[in-house]
Amino acid sequence: MAEIELSSTAGLLTFVGVLLLVGVLFSRISRRWPRLGIPSFLLFMAVGMLAGSEGPGGIDFEDYRLSFRIGTVALALILFDGGLNTSLAAFRRGLAPALTLATVGVAGTAALVAVGARLLGFPWPVAFLIGAVISSTDAAAVFSVLRGSRLVLRERVGATLELESGLNDPMAVLLTLALTASLAQGQTAGLHLLGDVVAQLALGTVFGGAAGLAGRALLRWSRLPAGGLYPVLTLAVALVAFGLPTLWNGSGFLAVYLAGVVLGNSELPYQTGLRRFHDALAWLGQVVLFLMLGLLSFPSRILGAAGNGVTLALLAAFVARPLVVALCLAPFRFRLRDTLFVGWVGLRGAVPILLAIFPVLGAVPGSEAVFDVVFCVVVVGAFLPGATVAWVARRLGIATEGAPPPEALLEISSLQPLGAQVVTYFVEPALPVCGAALADIPFPPGASVMLIVRGGTLVAPRGNVILEPGDHVHTISPAADRPFLDLLFGRAQE
Repeated sequence: MAEIELSSTAGLLTFVGVLLLVGVLFSRISRRWPRLGIPSFLLFMAVGMLAGSEGPGGIDFEDYRLSFRIGTVALALILFDGGLNTSLAAFRRGLAPALTLATVGVAGTAALVAVGARLLGFPWPVAFLIGAVISSTDAAAVFSVLRGSRLVLRERVGATLELESGLNDPMAVLLTLALTASLAQGQTAGLHLLGDVVAQLALGTVFGGAAGLAGRALLRWSRLPAGGLYPVLTLAVALVAFGLPTLWNGSGFLAVYLAGVVLGNSELPYQTGLRRFHDALAWLGQVVLFLMLGLLSFPSRILGAAGNGVTLALLAAFVARPLVVALCLAPFRFRLRDTLFVGWVGLRGAVPILLAIFPVLGAVPGSEAVFDVVFCVVVVGAFLPGATVAWVARRLGIATEGAPPPEALLEISSLQPLGAQVVTYFVEPALPVCGAALADIPFPPGASVMLIVRGGTLVAPRGNVILEPGDHVHTISPAADRPFLDLLFGRAQE
């Protein structure tokens, strides 16, 4: 019996390992041919579909409940990592427009898509359910595409897009739950829904902020016996930040994102290692999440729903999203080109598919058809903006090309905050320091260059070294000297 159990476990681990390996290798397509603009999560989903019951893999997987639980955990990890990488300045700058898009915008998009679904022949309750499910943008999709495109957007635009994707889940979840209950149990979703949204957002904000502050205090106060335990502690904070508010009928998705924002803008022990750990967890979450959703799908059913799905995806991309964004951003005096870009980058991803599982779990009549339509909407709604985001940004003139990543990274791990920052800069030809010797650059008294990476070569920072275009310069300085270094070297590589 023990040998059979061991063999079964080994087979499962081998299967999972092969799927992860193939999914990760497929992601090289989006990096090797960036002009294709294929979001990496679509490739993960394609691998899952190929491994599924109607693909060459032939794996029969139709456990919606397990899929929802795994997907929820993965999304929480992705949102926490997104919060860790959100600067407080960007958060403040984009909060008001993002919150408007995450509430009024979600409701407006749901209503317009519902009208389109009704015109396609769906009954009004099902039409509103479809609209609610696909109304929110997806954090995993937006983070992946914006950071993978290497575009440097205007700060307000980038902050609004990322914050919106992290904040709009509560509204979409509430709409979907209310409409699912209406269809499954004959209940009516009334005006109390607005109060529920406010309560969820308020509880999520309180719990998220409290979890972040408590996590920061724990990290600074605890003297753990090994550095590897600190990432375990932050993972525990993320899970509690999601779980507690959810148990209290608050928004766990909002809370875990805000907890990440608080921790990401704090001085923490082993901070660099913590970021690397959660970046890896977020990637693992993406791979597992979309592989699983691909396994859960049935290509034959999805092809049958392709007509309605593609139509609704185009309606959302070209009509509903741009119109709602224009109305929501009007009070904030966004430039027209910024509004057009925000209206275009409304990527759908895992969240709509996870929400489409709600009706299936609630045994709503026709719920499988809703799932298939939503799956089509997600594929088209991710590929179309994802493939064109860089082109649209350049045509609108709202972004510049980001610097290539350095060939070598310089990191310092410390139990105590050191009072200094290691910041990396990319030397552009137009910078005043380009062509200058290090000894001639007027560094602040507390700042210095630690290392220069030139191509694949490490260059020692001696005074007679002349900076060349394309160099990556690793500096160390007190936080107060950062603005002056930014004046010398331009935008830092975070």
